[in-house]
This record gives sequence, C-alpha cells and structure tokens, in this order.
Amino acid sequence: MAVTRIGVLTSGGDASGMNAAVRAIVRTGLDSGLEVWAIDEGYRGLLEGGDKIRPLRWSDVGGIIHRGGTVIGTARSEEFRTREGRLKAARHMLHHGIDSLVVVGGDGSLTGADLFRREWPGLLDDLVAAGTVDAAVAARHPRLTVVGLVGSIDNDAAGTDMTIGADTALHRITEAIDAIGSTASSHQRAFVVEVMGRHCGYLALMGAIATGADALFIPECPPGDNWEAALVDTLKAGRAAGRRDSIVVVAEGATDRQGLPITAERVRQALASWLGGEVRITVLGHMQRGGSPSAFDRNLGTVMGYAAIDTLLSGAADAQSLVMGMRGNRVVRIPLEECVADSRRINAALEARDFDAALEMRGTSFNDALRTFNTLLKALPHPPAAGQRRLRLGIVHAGAVAPGMNAAVRAAVRLATDDGHVALGVRRGFHGLVAGDIAEMDWMSVNGWAPMGGAELGTSRDVPAGPDFYAIARTIEQQAIDGLLIIGGWEAYAGAHRLFEERANFPAFNIPIVCLPATIDNNLPGTELSIGADTALNNIVSVVDKIKQAAAAEQRCYVVEVMGRRCGYLAMMSGLATGAERVYLHEGGVTLKDLVEDLEKLVQGFRQGRRLGLMIRSEDANDVYDTSFMCRLFEEEGGGLFDVRQSILGHLQQGGDPSPFDRIQATRLARLSIRRLAGQAAARHPSAEFIGMQSGTVAFGSLEDYPRLIDAANRRPKEQWWLDVRKINEALSRPAPRLAPASTDR
Repeated sequence: MAVTRIGVLTSGGDASGMNAAVRAIVRTGLDSGLEVWAIDEGYRGLLEGGDKIRPLRWSDVGGIIHRGGTVIGTARSEEFRTREGRLKAARHMLHHGIDSLVVVGGDGSLTGADLFRREWPGLLDDLVAAGTVDAAVAARHPRLTVVGLVGSIDNDAAGTDMTIGADTALHRITEAIDAIGSTASSHQRAFVVEVMGRHCGYLALMGAIATGADALFIPECPPGDNWEAALVDTLKAGRAAGRRDSIVVVAEGATDRQGLPITAERVRQALASWLGGEVRITVLGHMQRGGSPSAFDRNLGTVMGYAAIDTLLSGAADAQSLVMGMRGNRVVRIPLEECVADSRRINAALEARDFDAALEMRGTSFNDALRTFNTLLKALPHPPAAGQRRLRLGIVHAGAVAPGMNAAVRAAVRLATDDGHVALGVRRGFHGLVAGDIAEMDWMSVNGWAPMGGAELGTSRDVPAGPDFYAIARTIEQQAIDGLLIIGGWEAYAGAHRLFEERANFPAFNIPIVCLPATIDNNLPGTELSIGADTALNNIVSVVDKIKQAAAAEQRCYVVEVMGRRCGYLAMMSGLATGAERVYLHEGGVTLKDLVEDLEKLVQGFRQGRRLGLMIRSEDANDVYDTSFMCRLFEEEGGGLFDVRQSILGHLQQGGDPSPFDRIQATRLARLSIRRLAGQAAARHPSAEFIGMQSGTVAFGSLEDYPRLIDAANRRPKEQWWLDVRKINEALSRPAPRLAPASTDR
C-alpha cells in the first residue's frame, strides 16, 4: 500500500540538528507528493491528539535550520510505555489517517516506536472490538511503518558513526575547555570539567583529545586502584615539565572498577591535598545540548531526513523498522531492533563491569582514539629503547594554511618522540627544505598547539622545481632525514609527487613520504574530508546566519561568495547547512539561462511575501558571471521588490581555532602517518603515499597514482562524493508544491 500521509515527531532529550531533520522530512515529503503531519511534544502529543497533530506546510519549516532544540517540541511519556497508552496513540493516528511515522530521538524513543509498530495489528483489533474505530478505517491502515533518526548528543547508538547533536555538543565542550584553559594557565590552577554522556564516553574522550586535556575519566575505561595518587603524579609531572594548567575531563557516567561514581567533586578532593584551593569544578550541563547546531549537524539532520522519506517511499521499511545511520559520509539503513540491541549490550557490559567487552564493542576508532590520548597526555615521552634505531622524521607544511595543521604537528611530534624517534620541524614549507631551515622539536615544544589556528611552522605555496631538487636532496642528506610527513593541500601533494618522480635522479628522495590532507578547499584525491574544511564550513555558516538576519529585516537578497576555487565543496555544503535557495558551482556550470530562471524565482518569492533571498557562489564558479555581475543583474531586473548585496567572505574562512572534528581528525591521521613512516623506513623501496578517510575508514594511496586521480586543470579530484548532495539541496530549496487540503480519516 502506497504511503500518502506521514507523521513526524521528536522525542526524548532535544539535540541540535533536530530542526534540520524536521525541515528535510517535511519538504522532502511534500516534494514527493505526501502529506506531512507534525506530532507536537513527542509521544505526549500522540496521546493527547487533537491539535497536537497538525498538517505542516512548506513554509512552516522555513527559517528553522539554524535553531537549536526542536520547534515541534519533545517530552518524555511514561503513559506511552503502557499498552493502554499505545491504544490511545493508535486511535489518534487513525483519526488523522496516519500510518507511517518518522521518529527523531534516542534509544528509548526508537524502542518505543518499534514496539508500537509490532503491536499495531493487535491494537487495531482491540480498537475495532471496542467500537472506537470503524473496521473500514482499520482495514485501510493495516500496517504501521516506522523509520528512525538517532537524535542524541551522547553518540551512543551502535551502527552509526555519528548521531544528530553529538558534533554540536562537542563544539560546546571544546569552546568551554579552551576558555577555561586560559584562566587555568593564568593562575596555574587545575580545573575539573564534567561533561555529559551517561554510559558513553565519546564526548569526554573526543573533547579531551581536541583540547589537549591532562587526564580523562570515562565509563568504558575506569582507572585502577589508587587512581587518586596516580592522577596527582600525572599532573605533578606535567607541571614539572612546564605546563601551567591542569585540565581533567570527567564523563558524568564515569566510575571506578568497583562501580562507584567518579564525580567531579571526588576528583577535586583527590587534587585538593596537592593544590589546595587551586582546584575548580565546571559542570557544563545543558549548555552542551542547546544552541545553534554546527554545520555538520545541520547537514547530518538534512541528509538523514531526506533518506528517511526515500526509505518510506521505497518500501524498505515495510517489513521492519529501520534507522538512518551514517558510515563515513554515506547514509545507511540499519534494522532498528539490531541498533538498539547492540547499544544495550554495551550498557549491559558496563553494568556488569565487563569493561574490556564494552571497549571492544565501541569499535576500533574509539579504542585507537583512547590509546592516542593516553600517549598525548604524558608529561614526557618514553625514553628510547636500548638498541633502537632512532629515525629522524621531517614534518613539513605546504600549501595554504588550514585550521588543524598545528594539531597534526603536535600529534606527530609527540607520537614520534614517544616511539623513540626524533621529530624535525621544517619551517616555511618546501622553502625550509631548500634552505635547510630545520630544527629538532621536543615534547613541550608543541604544548598548547592543539587548539591553535594557523600554522606555527609556517607554510608556502611554492612547489619545488629545477635547482630546488638538488638543494632538498642535500638537506635530506645533511640532516639524515629518514622520512617526511608533508601536511598541506594541493601544493603539498604536487611537491611530494615531484620528489617521488625525481627519485631516479636523487637517491636521497628514496625515503618514505606521507602526505596528510590539510586544506579548506577539500579538493584532494584519496580522502573525502581534508583537515581544515570543517572549520571553514562552520566559519561560513556562522557568518551566513548573521547575513540572513540582516537580509530578512531589510527585504534583501544576498549573493555570498565562498572559497574553493573550482572545487565547490564549501559552497555546496554551506548552502545545504544554511538553506540557500541556490548554489553556484563550477562543477555544475552557470549559464545566463540559469540566472534568468533564478531571478524569476526570486521575484515570484518576494511577491508572495518572502523576506530574504540567499545565493551561495563558489569563487570560481564562472569566469564571466562573477559575484558582482550576479548582484547587478538581480538588482536591475528585480523590479524594486528587493535590494541585492554581495558578501565575499574571503580569508575569514581560513582563520580561527580549528573545529573539534579537524583537531581530532588531524590527530588520528598524524598517528597513522607516523606509524607508516616508521614501518617503511627500512624498506628497500619505501613508499610515497597520501593518507585519507574514505567511506569511514583510513586508507593510503600511492603518489604514483596521483596524476590519474586528479583533474589538474581544475585543481580537484576526478571523483567527488559530495556532488550527490546537490539533489537534496535542490529538492529542499525549490518553490513549495501545491497540494490538496489535508483531511481527517475518521
């Protein structure tokens, strides 16, 4: 039976990004010819019925993508846990002719929805037998279809890499700890920061990595006996090494191995004997849950909402409830029962104090992150092992600056040093290799680099050529460099490839080389996301939110130009995250016909009461129809209905402190790169590679393949995964479809 009318509800704790999901569900549904009904206040609204269940129009979800929380409300309902409550909910749904539900919520909310689906035939029988529902009505709705989206800041759902709201919560935590760190350093104090997470330590662990915290307590890895003394020793060693601050991150569900809670107050008491009154507690609380969603959460909610409607229409959810999840940058469908069961197995292992099993079930990425943090938090590295070959590993920036470069260097230096190797910092990119501008870096030389924007080693966009190769080979020989980690963008990869090509002429280049992708343009082969792109995207979204406020107040259209050259990643993803009416990309081309059609849509929209217009343009989308031309065209032909302004965001997209994602990703890739260099150092034919994330996993690619993977003329990869997102933005931004008035089904 074809789906014609669906209900959408948000339930449980609110999570930033829920509104983006609701917007996508409503507009994708309407665009597909469905009627979409809001169920206000979650399951409570389903039980109350009446005006708590109402049809939604296209315009009802306009202007909500940037708002935190959920505009259709949420509430916890004990009554829905009972069969009597679910009978009442089924009666209200049948009254409105709804037999398909999209539920955005956490573990409990999705479990309740699946139980509701399984009981549906029996509930209908009871309602018909009681005479409260007509048999003909029940016959028209024999099955309840359920699709779920996990909205939870805890990121505790099995089967999906990220849940809606987790990235925003991590932003709040990182911003708070960065700010606290300044005060702690000024006064040489210790701060104990408590973060949310219940049974899952994701927020605490990733927040600690992103901010360079000194100690961590999470549910999955409780400390050993006498942890108080061990903690004091760790922080004392950090002070002795030169650290002025001490930050301890505690997940709210952390316990010791006997199951006793490790609270922020308990940690403070453990430190009080050492620091006395110089220990402060900060409980971040619900500030982690609220506020405007990050760019990632907006886009996550949007693509999941779109996928939920596609799943309903495809019939994939007819036989079982499905949850929309993310693996890498792709939406996947997960059986709801399987998702919930796996999550509960982890919780059961924690309750049974089987911590090894709980850690194993968290997955490889979580465990690798924990091991990396345990290395980085040390006051000083392990001394080199007796008889160990101490490699000399050069670390270079190249290309334009990208937020997260410093985090990558910090991780690379500390991890290399802890493995007994020597880290060599090369200043000013390939210039430094040519001039021999190199210095050894020790453990504390990168202290505090994790949250810093820019590139402390310096960088340049020059690619080595001609006599540079001889100079670089001489530097490598003089410095006895055993491997190179080159962190950067297009010029970094091009330069590394040139060194690889010159191996036959310069034997010194026959050392392992790894390129780590760091560019806001996200235009490199072999990786779906480069370090810096997430920060740039959040910078763009923050500014565009402000532009939209001004535009709405003054009946205005803005054409916003963003960076990226001929790679439209930033334009496309910022357009999706801000609800732009149109995104102009070099990949899709721009014609005069396109501009005329866009102008007509603008005029029609403003005549019908629209207050603002937003166009996002990639900086090199078209060489002739530039941003200024578009503005003049729209202004001239707009008939005085609206003003037009341009906003060229420029280098603010490259600046600022790196986002949590960029810090964490930089750390992860740096760890794997150092391991790769060390493993290849003794090889007869050492590798020359680039590292990146593809479909959620780390992969290495050979620099030998670099030329065939790129569109050199346009400085971008031949394959770009994000182009698939265009259809979603087009569906959500086109004019509202005209539907027949909604009716009830009694």
